Amino acid sequence: MCGIVGLFIKDKALEPQLGALTAQMLATMCERGPDSAGFAVYGAPESGKAKLTIQSPHPDKDFAGLDAALAKALGAAVEIERKSTHAVLTVPADKVEDARADLRANHPGVRVMSAGETIEIYKEVGWPTDVSDRFHLKEMSGSHAIGHTRMATESAVTTLGAHPFSTGSDQCLVHNGSLSNHNSLKRKLKRDGMAFETENDSEVAAAYLTWRMNQGMNLGEALEKSLDDLDGFFTFVVGTKNGFGVIRDPIACKPAVMAETDQYVAFGSEYRALAGLPGIDKAKIWEPEPATVYFWER
Repeated sequence: MCGIVGLFIKDKALEPQLGALTAQMLATMCERGPDSAGFAVYGAPESGKAKLTIQSPHPDKDFAGLDAALAKALGAAVEIERKSTHAVLTVPADKVEDARADLRANHPGVRVMSAGETIEIYKEVGWPTDVSDRFHLKEMSGSHAIGHTRMATESAVTTLGAHPFSTGSDQCLVHNGSLSNHNSLKRKLKRDGMAFETENDSEVAAAYLTWRMNQGMNLGEALEKSLDDLDGFFTFVVGTKNGFGVIRDPIACKPAVMAETDQYVAFGSEYRALAGLPGIDKAKIWEPEPATVYFWER
């Protein structure tokens, strides 16, 4: 049993409240997943630049002088903003893969949580409200956000095993459920060049969608194909730079509720996650249908 929340802002006037509203929603899901928690926030892009959100269990050691060392290796300016065990590195957009390679080779204690023009991912072991406060979610703004609270079933309770998972630029996925064919699918994806950090079945789902989008599909099309290729029970909420998608498996035994107004689209594993949103009393509210893709894009 896990808890999922998601918020896609349609009215730009509401973007400064994205973090505060998402934190409020995530707090209602604590009992659904006390093991670990995380969230992805899509902020405003900065022309010519990209961001890598990184994590280390020893941030004082691993982040000290990291921006200068990486700038020297890349031959380009690098900025770093630290938040507890995570930090955001800002690099030229054409240096993202070079930055990843240098981090792997020369900074083995540092893990990349996400990369892209807009996405930042923060996740840790612990109570969801503590994770939210630790990384200042309430203060963040942006166009859309996805949060998750985890009760582990398929793999160990670790920072890397927490959700969201990101396996492509500006992409992320959170999952409530359990896949039954993730090991065979993982072997196939590895042969096609996808890399994995954990044994978590949800990371396989994220990589699958990335693999499909690398073939030219948009998020909605990739989600449609997942119904053919993924076995098990799942509710996915997925983000891309411009998109927000939801899908449930054909049996749809994992709870889900959605709301839409002129200002936003919202998702929660339970209605109480949505109850505090502005204008919820006038929102269209429904339970997502089984085996049906819901997809919004800017």
